[in-house]
Amino acid sequence: MPTKIEKDVYTGKDTTGHEWDGIKELDTPLPKWWINVWLVCIAFAAVYVVLYPSIPLGTTYFKGVLGWSSTGAVAQSVAAMNARHAADMKRIGQLPIMQVTADPKLKEVALQAGRIAFAENCQPCHGPAGTGRVGYPPLDTNFWLWGGTLPDIQRIIMYGIRSGDAKAHESQMPAFGHDGILKPDQVVLVSNYVATLFGIEKPGPTTAAGEKIFEDNCAACHGTKGQGNQSIGAPPLESRVHLYGDSLAAIEYQVNTPRAGVMPAWHTRLDPATINSLAIYVHSLGGGE
Repeated sequence: MPTKIEKDVYTGKDTTGHEWDGIKELDTPLPKWWINVWLVCIAFAAVYVVLYPSIPLGTTYFKGVLGWSSTGAVAQSVAAMNARHAADMKRIGQLPIMQVTADPKLKEVALQAGRIAFAENCQPCHGPAGTGRVGYPPLDTNFWLWGGTLPDIQRIIMYGIRSGDAKAHESQMPAFGHDGILKPDQVVLVSNYVATLFGIEKPGPTTAAGEKIFEDNCAACHGTKGQGNQSIGAPPLESRVHLYGDSLAAIEYQVNTPRAGVMPAWHTRLDPATINSLAIYVHSLGGGE
């Protein structure tokens, strides 16, 4: 509780008149340098509030007398970059894609533009680094349904897969179980055999029977050892890269009622320079052939 203000006998300074457990509080002023810094900060904040965006105003905000914003600064930076690379992007769109990669400067510009275009258009399905998701193929591996060369990737981006475009890749796996081509026990046998091709199942007494069913029904597309066939988009079953999962249940589901994804045709949405840049960027992710 407050007590009489008096001099501290040890320091000779005034006390504030407050005492706790016999300890008296000294009336020591704040350092002048601290007060000056505090006043400067207040003055700086007042100037900042006037010059830059600061005060919310309902659905908008006070934009500051300078009219600056981080969004505007980014837009200006992007516009400046586009202006600097406009001539290069024009050449990237006009030249054959192999000639673009043969020019170090053009290739570097294409990689930058492709990375941006990938983030804006491809990342939601294929993942931030092209690692893929269930139902969407990984782009950072060397397993390609339709080939992984630069022209192959460029064509896929342009026309898509099962997109309805006249130049799109088309493929269809028969519904062996659903359509009665194979009996339920045959679906199980061939699925177990496929699982042995990439090691989740070990060969057993029924492996030979599953292999015979595979040779009669699947080898024409997928190859005698499940190595795949890029000319018709048949996936390599011997790999551990599987679009819809690699469990035994996932294999049986695909044999019974196969799923087939669709990739849009991007040539109606993106300009040739962006398509070439995307193809070059995707090829650089690690799986390009």
